Amino acid sequence: MENYTHNSLTLQIEGLRVNKKNKYPMFFFLLLSYVFILTANVGIVVLIWTERSLQQPMYLLFCNLSINDVMGNSLLVPRVLADILVPPSERLIHYYECVMQAFTTHMFSTNAHTVLMIMAFDRYVAICNPLHYAAIMTDRMVIKLTVAAWGVAFVLVGVLLGLTIRLNRCRTLITNPYCDNASLFKLSCESVFINNVYGLTFTVVLLSASIGSIILTYSKITAACLTNKNKSLNSKALKTCSTHLCLYMIMLISGMVLIALHRFPEYSEYRKISAILFNVVPGSLNPVIYGLQSQEIHKSLWKIFRIKRVTPSL
Repeated sequence: MENYTHNSLTLQIEGLRVNKKNKYPMFFFLLLSYVFILTANVGIVVLIWTERSLQQPMYLLFCNLSINDVMGNSLLVPRVLADILVPPSERLIHYYECVMQAFTTHMFSTNAHTVLMIMAFDRYVAICNPLHYAAIMTDRMVIKLTVAAWGVAFVLVGVLLGLTIRLNRCRTLITNPYCDNASLFKLSCESVFINNVYGLTFTVVLLSASIGSIILTYSKITAACLTNKNKSLNSKALKTCSTHLCLYMIMLISGMVLIALHRFPEYSEYRKISAILFNVVPGSLNPVIYGLQSQEIHKSLWKIFRIKRVTPSL
């Protein structure tokens, strides 16, 4: 192996291999998906912050998920769209932009876990301690949980990228549709043992904490529902919990498929597509699933549309 370092600030992204026949269908699919993600998630956040009836801990915590989906997709999808329209040789990106994209990508995936964990805690308190819910889930507690979810993700991802940017680079090709930590440290000819150890520890700790908290809270929620004879309360609990669990499973399955495909180099193109869908699918489905299951959101939307219908006639 050649022993040299040039630390070029201009990198090339391999991107998706799309032929002329599939280029524009892929482009418009991703474009429409991105527009829907922005519209649906920003709409949900605005609706929750403007409607007093929706300013409850459950919905305020869900805002974190919508903001995370918008943030993650806004620094990924536009870049992928631009790369689809240009030849592979012209898919260039500045190193610092690549680092920022990698940071945002890992913040998106880590935040998805931490935010769903604090949402699980909210559901646990609401169902297992309904009489103390208002005293526990105060505005201050919501802020603390939000800061904890984003703060933990920021520190974990900051260390992850910090270990990578210290490395000297001897390559310039990113073999991925977008920048992530693995793509960046593969540019180095130095030892990446520490990066691999921390990355593996990071993944194991995050998944263990995430899956463990979901199993624990839902076990307690199930036990509370079985001992409670109130059918109406159990039905409402089942509805809100099934929504949260559905969001979690979509995120978890999307991530597991991506991790599994990393083990099969011959399916590199499928891995690239799944890497993009990991951002796009949850971002598209989260507001739809939550919106469809929530009667309060239905009522607020119906009130807005009813006002719009009545106003022109006046």
